[in-house]
Amino acid sequence: MKLTKLGHACWRLEKDASTLVIDPGSFSGEGLLDGAAAVLITHEHFDHVDAGLLKAAGPALEVYTCQAVADQLGDIPATVHVVRDGDGFDTAGFSVKTIGELHAKNHPDVPQVQNVGFLVDEEVFYPGDALTLPGVEIPTLLVPTNAPWLRASDMILYLRDVRPLRAYSTHDGLVNEIGQMLIDKWLDGEADEQKADFRRVPVGESVEIP
Repeated sequence: MKLTKLGHACWRLEKDASTLVIDPGSFSGEGLLDGAAAVLITHEHFDHVDAGLLKAAGPALEVYTCQAVADQLGDIPATVHVVRDGDGFDTAGFSVKTIGELHAKNHPDVPQVQNVGFLVDEEVFYPGDALTLPGVEIPTLLVPTNAPWLRASDMILYLRDVRPLRAYSTHDGLVNEIGQMLIDKWLDGEADEQKADFRRVPVGESVEIP
């Protein structure tokens, strides 16, 4: 499987000439849906979903997301499927399981919104904006490394709880070069601690996983 970082919280997964995209948000770049047969959307925040982008997509596109996002998409040409914690489905040549229900707490006066994480092919887990414990072995984790709701210590403890073989930084589009250096330092240190592959993948670059 090939994983490509498209920007901020958006990833492209490719396997056997099939393409799946996770969280194509409004500032993740251009060409986010190029070649995509299906899209997974974790929650309703604009940095994870761009309704205009999805409305411009053709009817062949399959979208899988929580009820709150589906309610906002209206009558887009793409087919929208509502999924919940514990669901499983096949799409675009991938097997997907849904894990989690709520976004991390962001502000004491703002209610938590729905958030569903996705486990793809029993290999790649993307929790969305939450530190959801998947309850199963995770070979590859797309780990949030910067957010208003996230402390560095929480991210490190999450890596220690999940203990993946590989972890790649996501939700890092809000940081400048100094912030990127800090993320690299944190991930490098924890990679040494766990004898694993933890790192930040620059935008536009890819990694191949077995």
